[in-house]
Amino acid sequence: MNKKIVIIGAGLSGLLTAYRLLNKGFDIEIIEARNRIGGRIHTLQSGETNVDMGATWFNEIHKNLSALLGEFQIEFFEQSMKGSSFFEPFSATPAQVIEIPENSPSYRIVGGTSQLVEQIKNRLKTVKISLSETVREIDFTNDKAIVVTNKQIINANFVISTIPQSLLVSKVKFIPNLPQELINIAKNTHTWMQDSIKIALVYKIQFWKVKGISGTVFSNVGPITELYDHSNYNLNGFALCGFANGEMVRYSKAERKTKILLQLEKIFGKEALDYSDYHETIWSEEEYTKNASQEGFVFPHQNNGHPIFRENYYNDRLFLSGTETASEFPGYMEGAIIAANHVASVILNF
Repeated sequence: MNKKIVIIGAGLSGLLTAYRLLNKGFDIEIIEARNRIGGRIHTLQSGETNVDMGATWFNEIHKNLSALLGEFQIEFFEQSMKGSSFFEPFSATPAQVIEIPENSPSYRIVGGTSQLVEQIKNRLKTVKISLSETVREIDFTNDKAIVVTNKQIINANFVISTIPQSLLVSKVKFIPNLPQELINIAKNTHTWMQDSIKIALVYKIQFWKVKGISGTVFSNVGPITELYDHSNYNLNGFALCGFANGEMVRYSKAERKTKILLQLEKIFGKEALDYSDYHETIWSEEEYTKNASQEGFVFPHQNNGHPIFRENYYNDRLFLSGTETASEFPGYMEGAIIAANHVASVILNF
């Protein structure tokens, strides 16, 4: 009989792991707490415009991601940076016009980053993907792992967790307990995007390009800290998208929006106010991204890639994966792919 594998999390790592193990003699089920796949990859459709509110950019050093896009025949294109850009060093002075030198380009996926996870999901015809389902307990007392969710009980041979490590050790009860060293490190592990605020404004016209402006903004004063042209590849949808200062979480959505619009008007003029849609995602308020009980300051990428996450537990029945576990590029899409490929290869070698 096929061995049963339960994968916790339907983000890039979880879906790709399932794909790498497909048709290899396993009965695979993916449990996802959100009501959608993708995890920290999340593309919104705003009219004709695809707006990435999570993972977006990659570059030439991300070889595994480029190879995966080629494997699934997914197109990508260079992030537009042509034209004048703006830099705000001080709040009391106007934004400075700067020219950004041509360095290693960044790229975006045609149709939005969610194209990648959707394409993988479409290949998983025989894999059960359960949404809006949370894992509450995993019992490794006997030969089988007993996975208890809010909806069912599953007997599995292997369990692969791809969710943030801090969430795993805080939200899931393990019988017997996980090693204390693993718990301590996991609780103090930074989850990529956990403090990010992503904002996007959709427009009917690409007004900045008409003026010879790139749409790129860097600011020391905020509320927007970075902003980029986020128009579609085929230029049938137009947007500006970037990051707001994490301190903006203290304000209401209406207050944040007012402050952001004031900054955009100051930089671009009144045309920036003629938007059709405003979107924001506060990742610290996503309960399946940030561990709300995490105590103290965790610096960016803290404990990402720690070797303890690449050990196997409970006599090779529990495997930890996800981008924060990767030996290279932890916290990025590249890391998510490296982690998925690694854990799949480990299981296939048993």
